Amino acid sequence: MSDSAVVWLSLIGVSLTTLVTRGSFVLFGARVNLPAVIERALAYAPACALAAIMAPDLVMLHGTPVIGFTNPRLVAAAVAVLAFLYSRSLVLTIVAGMVAYTAFRLAAGG
Repeated sequence: MSDSAVVWLSLIGVSLTTLVTRGSFVLFGARVNLPAVIERALAYAPACALAAIMAPDLVMLHGTPVIGFTNPRLVAAAVAVLAFLYSRSLVLTIVAGMVAYTAFRLAAGG
């Protein structure tokens, strides 16, 4: 099989999988009742997705994992979390994180 045929079959397969999994919620809607445990677990899905997207970018520095005070992104994220826990203010969280990131990045010379 040629490379272009493999690409097209992959695209069609992924598209059908996405259509079936996402479309099932529209087609079945309220007729399908999920157990309460599953519904509670699904409430955490957006936070888990956000963490999965952000964690690699926070931990990786120039292509290598850096966990410590030499990683300005990780330090800024920690400062932002502390600011949020203290104030519960989204604006203060963003400002504190960006100030910490800028300060640590400039202090590191980069």
